[in-house]
Amino acid sequence: MTGPAATQALTRAVQTNCHIADARHATDLTLCTYLLHMREFYRWEHALPFSATLPREAVGAWIAERERQWADLEDQDFVDLPLPAGAGPHADDGRHAGTPACAAHEVLPPFDVDAVGPCLEPLGLAYGAGLAGRERPGFFLAELLHVRQLDDGLTLRVCSREHARGLFAPPAALVDRTVWLRRESLARWLWQLYETYSLREADGAFRAVVQAHGLDRDFERGLPGLLDEVGDMLVLHELGEHRVGRWLGPAWAEMRLALPHRRTDLAVRAVRDLLADFEVTLPTLLERSANTGLHFWFATFDGLREHLCPDLRNAWRAWREGDGGAALLRSCRSGSIHFRALAEQVLHLHAERGDRAAADIEALLSQPASVFRG
Repeated sequence: MTGPAATQALTRAVQTNCHIADARHATDLTLCTYLLHMREFYRWEHALPFSATLPREAVGAWIAERERQWADLEDQDFVDLPLPAGAGPHADDGRHAGTPACAAHEVLPPFDVDAVGPCLEPLGLAYGAGLAGRERPGFFLAELLHVRQLDDGLTLRVCSREHARGLFAPPAALVDRTVWLRRESLARWLWQLYETYSLREADGAFRAVVQAHGLDRDFERGLPGLLDEVGDMLVLHELGEHRVGRWLGPAWAEMRLALPHRRTDLAVRAVRDLLADFEVTLPTLLERSANTGLHFWFATFDGLREHLCPDLRNAWRAWREGDGGAALLRSCRSGSIHFRALAEQVLHLHAERGDRAAADIEALLSQPASVFRG
């Protein structure tokens, strides 16, 4: 049976690696985003409910202390992970057939997820590493809620309470053939969005989400249902990412690694995200009549994705006004054609110019012709 004593050393090791990663990459964030993330990190670390008012002076002192800790850790190597007692497959059942045997207190490298994960799963734990993006490593240790198979041979692993995490905590990620869904990280993201909304309560897609789940009456009571619906939407996006990734092939990842500027990388990532959503996420949400999922997608439709599709909200408004999603489906079909052609141009530039293609790719994605107006 898993308990604090059994996992204490492992949790400390994972959290240490989270701190090292944060020490190296927290400055990647803008100041505003950094402070928002730190406030929620403080809430998580002190196990405070969403309704709790955070003490400003205490948070400020905690941030200063954390930054001093990061300064000491920044140049340290990531630490290996000691497995807790009881890790590994159960000897008396067949649920983990084919899983490698794991010795109690064995020490494994922090990025060897294929070895660590199966050892912890029988204890009801999930471990992830390298999930926060190509430029910054991320780690987490959480309780494993359930595992199920998706289409295309993918496996979904859903996590609940997190025992160790970093400042960067993406709620969903596709790693190899596994889709990770972190419900606690998702809940904290939803709370941040609700806090921002409640400052001005503007009309729009997020207000529809708030009203659908009664978040303005009782956020924590409405949260479980919202987690289910938004979680389903995020899983659809990762499925779309997988399908688009198969079409793009390994050359796409090679091209991204060769880009020297973060903005260009964000632009090509936006192209892939839009392809995934035009081809899988949005059509499936319409097919399922998943209204909250659609509202939430448009509530978080911003940045470079919105810049590349400035008129797409018109299709959402037409859906709200009762067109049955016809305009949105048309946009999905024509948008898929547009961004597939754009992705092919990006890949052609990379194939033709290699590491020298970055400036041409940036110029291509900055042209008015790259913007989808359908």
